[in-house]
Amino acid sequence: MRLTMRLAERSYDIIIKKGSLHHVGQLVNLNRKVLIVTDRGVPAQYVHTFAQQCHAPFVQVVEQGEHSKSVSVWQTLLETMMKLGFGRGDAVAAVGGGMVGDLAGFAAASYMRGIDFINIPTTTLAQIDSSIGGKTAVNLGKTKNIVGAFWQPRLVLIDPETLDTLSPRLYAAGLAEALKAGLLADSELVRIFEEEDCKEYIEQIIYRSLIVKKNIVERDERETGDRAALNLGHTLGHGIESATSLQEEGHLYHGECVALGMIPMLETAELREQVKAICRRLGLPLEVQYDRQLALEAMRHDKKAQSGMIRIVKVPKAGQFRLDKVPFEQVEAVLLGKAEEIPAPKKEKAE
Repeated sequence: MRLTMRLAERSYDIIIKKGSLHHVGQLVNLNRKVLIVTDRGVPAQYVHTFAQQCHAPFVQVVEQGEHSKSVSVWQTLLETMMKLGFGRGDAVAAVGGGMVGDLAGFAAASYMRGIDFINIPTTTLAQIDSSIGGKTAVNLGKTKNIVGAFWQPRLVLIDPETLDTLSPRLYAAGLAEALKAGLLADSELVRIFEEEDCKEYIEQIIYRSLIVKKNIVERDERETGDRAALNLGHTLGHGIESATSLQEEGHLYHGECVALGMIPMLETAELREQVKAICRRLGLPLEVQYDRQLALEAMRHDKKAQSGMIRIVKVPKAGQFRLDKVPFEQVEAVLLGKAEEIPAPKKEKAE
């Protein structure tokens, strides 16, 4: 399957095909220097398979985990390219999950004001969501994705066979982003999660999820309008993720935090129960212990928060969304366990 992200001169193809990792060189120019960024959790055979197709590959392995998505590691990548004499015609490639893609993409966006970026996602979360759209970033302190740039890849290559080596928990965590896509704009995806075997349907889940994101990004590449819908679950989720990342036990994956953050954004009790049942079926957590004050502190640095208000995404029913601006105190109440959901804004009375 092939999708094309249509963004004028920044357009690019998204290939979804089993075994495609062995044929990257047929789809993009690898006859140049390529910095391959990966982490220690990615099976070495995936990196080796890709590197063999490159004329001049240089592999940079970073530590696994969100702490590698930092300014210091990003700087190391830039210094490596400078020492190796990379020029504007060379490229950076990510082989790994969302953290690797964000980090490598930002290095590509920054070096010499931008060189080609090739994204080869190997996790459900990255294949379903983070590999497309052009958002690249690193974290600064406890604040996620606060330093970054929009930089579209030259190619996104998705080989579902690379998911075979994921742990069941990591596999399920990434599916939360597909559930998010279904809640936003594809009720059939929600049905698949309720009734079908997700592993058997994984190519369709990836494809349908990317269609949702592609359609939104094409309308709003720089997040001035509808693209904010893709933040469903992330407002609360990022706060929870920041808090649990500091715990010795009970650390959660990004997708698990997004799932927890989505539920209060569902406007009916029936829909909340439906999504909770799907989360149980997938093995996603519905309860977690964390320092709520730490989560609240992280949320106060959220890019969506301004002047005591914060922009959130609400879902009245599966396949529909609405963007609201609400007082920060309403989100705070949910995070502190004082409320189950955020109320819809009151309609102004006609004069």
